[in-house]
Amino acid sequence: MLPSPAVFHFLWEINTHLVEDGASVRTFGRLTSYLPEESKAILTSHHASMQHQVSVQTTFVEPFDPIVGAQYVTLGEIDKAEGCSEAILRARVLNCVDGVDVALLQKAINEQRNFFKERDNEAGAQ
Repeated sequence: MLPSPAVFHFLWEINTHLVEDGASVRTFGRLTSYLPEESKAILTSHHASMQHQVSVQTTFVEPFDPIVGAQYVTLGEIDKAEGCSEAILRARVLNCVDGVDVALLQKAINEQRNFFKERDNEAGAQ
């Protein structure tokens, strides 16, 4: 049986109860730092006048040629360690998408969520 597809989550949702440990997720953000000796990158995004960030483990996508300041889309699994409030995203895919219209991408994600919600509601009503 195939695993469930990764669901798009915004960076500000990853460190909340909305995303469970081990969940497959897709997200995007601006690469603000990369530590090659630790195989760790930091993605950030602004939402509601706050800056949100998530640590990305890059072991599975190396060699990785980072462009600090560029927009990246990543696909991977969430790892929430015991006693640690911050989740780590273990990236399976990490692609530079610099130049993408972030507002339009957010709108598309919200439209996709609405479509899936309506589809699930219709299926539950039958």
